[in-house]
Amino acid sequence: MFTEVLSAINKLVNWFLFTSIFAASCAVGMCMATERLLLNTIPSLLSPLHSLVFGSTLVIYNAHFLLKRSTPELSDRFGWSQHYRTWHYIVFSIGFVLAFGSLFWMPWKLLLGCAVLGLLSFTYSLPLLPFKNKKRLKDFGWIKIVVLTSVWTIVTSALPMLYWNKPIAAYPLEIVLRFAFMFALCVAFDIRDMQTDLEDKIFTLPNLIGVKNSYRLIAFTLLVFMALSVMQYFRYPSLVRLNGEFITAIITMLAIIYAKYYPSDRIYLGLIDGMMLFYALLVLYH
Repeated sequence: MFTEVLSAINKLVNWFLFTSIFAASCAVGMCMATERLLLNTIPSLLSPLHSLVFGSTLVIYNAHFLLKRSTPELSDRFGWSQHYRTWHYIVFSIGFVLAFGSLFWMPWKLLLGCAVLGLLSFTYSLPLLPFKNKKRLKDFGWIKIVVLTSVWTIVTSALPMLYWNKPIAAYPLEIVLRFAFMFALCVAFDIRDMQTDLEDKIFTLPNLIGVKNSYRLIAFTLLVFMALSVMQYFRYPSLVRLNGEFITAIITMLAIIYAKYYPSDRIYLGLIDGMMLFYALLVLYH
């Protein structure tokens, strides 16, 4: 009986992670963390903005795995995707309905931003570029991390500002903070993908500077994140938010070190991505 329950929980965790529902939840959480700063209160979970972010994340990530061609041995997630391909179609469809339906409640400035983000997101993972050998943005090593970090930063910080009609110029540190945090997470994922990227002749940052220097870069970036948090504290004083950002930086570094010794898709998708949700919860429910 216990074995059956454990097996059911294991399958549920895989479904939650591999359909990108967890990643979409993290994206919404980070948006809400920004909104907490903008509104000085906890925003409602149910809003057109959150529906757009959640649905768009589901669309982008599930489209990627519907088109992905790889070897199952390289990834537990890929093996799961091949076996439960129908779930990607279902979740993709749900995400599309959520994202498209929410557009009718968006201000025009945000719609323009969404158009640019959508173009970047699809050209990042789908072969849409008109080049002979490199048809995706992720095929251009150093561009890969810049684009991915920038998209996550804009979606979770700039879009909430546009949605609530807040001037972006009033919160520059929030955007730089978010970029630093997402950059550290993206470097960790690039370290995980070093071998497969190298085989595909994609020279990402870790492949250019090496593993040791990549971990040093992550540590340095998280220190910058903490320094920026202090700077933002003097502009928008919130000791609890500052403590949350410091705790997030420390726990994120520990999580990345743990993933270094126990690498798996579940660790990266659950623990490393989970640092976004961890940060959001610290900021929201203090």
